Amino acid sequence: MAAGCATSADMTPKARAAELLAWYDRHRRALPWRARAGERPDPYRVWASEIMLQQTTVGAVKPYYERFMARFPTVKALAEAPSEAVMQAWAGLGYYSRARNLHACARVVMAEHRGRFPDTEEALRALPGIGAYTAGAVAAIAFDRPAAAVDGNVERVMTRLFAIEDELPGARPLVRERVLGLMPQDRPGDFAQALMDLGATICTPRNPACGLCPWREPCRARKAGTQESFPRKAPKKAGATRYGAAFVLARADGALLLRTRPAKGLLGGMAEVPTSEWRADYALDGAAQDAPLPLRWQRLAQPVRHVFTHFPLELSVLVGQAPVATQAPRGMRFTPMAELGEEPLPSLMRKVVEAGLAALRPPPSAP
Repeated sequence: MAAGCATSADMTPKARAAELLAWYDRHRRALPWRARAGERPDPYRVWASEIMLQQTTVGAVKPYYERFMARFPTVKALAEAPSEAVMQAWAGLGYYSRARNLHACARVVMAEHRGRFPDTEEALRALPGIGAYTAGAVAAIAFDRPAAAVDGNVERVMTRLFAIEDELPGARPLVRERVLGLMPQDRPGDFAQALMDLGATICTPRNPACGLCPWREPCRARKAGTQESFPRKAPKKAGATRYGAAFVLARADGALLLRTRPAKGLLGGMAEVPTSEWRADYALDGAAQDAPLPLRWQRLAQPVRHVFTHFPLELSVLVGQAPVATQAPRGMRFTPMAELGEEPLPSLMRKVVEAGLAALRPPPSAP
């Protein structure tokens, strides 16, 4: 044990917080949305990063966050942007309701709070798209409020530290209570970020580096050798695979047929090639009836597979070509290839488009 480190018996909540903060001061991660030591955090950057990090890893978020901030550097810039621009900047991050809520929240902050984020959990939770975790994270990190920000990393750390046997998600109120019981009054924002960093870098799901952990002495799961069995989780029910058809139609001038999905629901407000319904009992034999135009469609041998949170999806890709004079059906549009990058295509549709265009591309001529 390191010199000066409190023992398990005498490590009070205050001492535990001090040990964690001392570790954080030495090992804090440098993240593009995180204020440096001594700097005051920007609530807008904190909030935007927390929305992006929901259901997404830090590594995946970093490039998107930096591009997003370059395009919308302030909450005012985001609020005034067209929704299409926001969705296009978000394309590829998934969980697209987050982008719609992000935009709606920015507009409320500008309209009702004069461009300043409220500084309490209660007021933050009244904003669109901000739940308990995000409200706690923004209140603690941006405003140094003693608020609990309980994400997956924090759940893992706390259930191991206290050997909490209750299954998640039912154990969350107890985890929150434990976090608040340890939180210091003087550095709640740093404490919240320290917990996140500890879970992300030391108290990992597999092979946690317990020997490097500032809480190795008081950790009950480590003492019992059961740390990898925490947190306890109720088994997930896998959703049934859904099937459908996706139609990649290129006009002779190179324009691609697209449409916009309804604002609410899965992939809401995003662009897509026309598709059929996605159902567990979808019959491919009738796919031609779902085609946007009565053309000669060629079905690709390999479907495109994608996994959503609640179900896997398998789309059969059908490709077709149309003359230059072809008009888009109602509610659809032909987008020139040069402008395809401006369309808010989610990763699923990018895979579909890539597969379809590869099939439509003429084979290389023989030498």
